Amino acid sequence: QRLALGAATLHEPELLLLDEPTSAVDPQSRRDFWESLFALVARGVTILVSTHYMDEAERCHQLAILAEGRIVAQGEPQQLMSDIPAAVVEVEAPDTSAARRALLEDPAVLSVAQLGTRLHVLLDPATREPAARTMQRLRAASVAARTTLVRASLEDVFVAATGFGRARPAPPAAQA
Repeated sequence: QRLALGAATLHEPELLLLDEPTSAVDPQSRRDFWESLFALVARGVTILVSTHYMDEAERCHQLAILAEGRIVAQGEPQQLMSDIPAAVVEVEAPDTSAARRALLEDPAVLSVAQLGTRLHVLLDPATREPAARTMQRLRAASVAARTTLVRASLEDVFVAATGFGRARPAPPAAQA
C-alpha cells in the first residue's frame, strides 16, 4: 500500500482518491500510512478516502456517511458524535446475552451492539435518564450489570445515520 501511495503521489497531485487504502494492512503499517496522508494534507493535497474502519474515519477532517448511494450524515467526526440522535449507554454485564435480550424488549432501545464484554445501547433521545432506565430494565430481568451514559462513538453515529439496523423505506421514485 505504501508503494501504491508513493506511485500515486509521484507527480504531486492536488487531489488523491483512495478506496480502502489500508485493507489487509497490519496496525503499525496503518499508522504509518495515515502519517503519510497527514504529511500530504499539510502540503496542500486534498485526499478523499473511502473506508469501513470507523477508527480511520475518525481521523478525517470531514466525513460523509453513505447508505444506498445517498449521504445520510456529514460533518466533522466530533460534531457528528455530539449530534447523534440517540442517547448512548454502555452496559457492563457478566451475561451480555441476557442483558441484550432484556434491553431489546424496551421500546426506547434503538440498537444494542456488543463491544467485547460491554454493550453499547442506543436509546431514543427523548428518553429521560437513559442510564437509569437501562439499569431498571436489567434489574427487572434479574441481570447483574453496571450502566454508564457515554459519548457516542463513530460506529454509533453510523448505526444511527443508517437507520439503527432496521430496514428503511425505499427512497421516493423520481418524477418525470
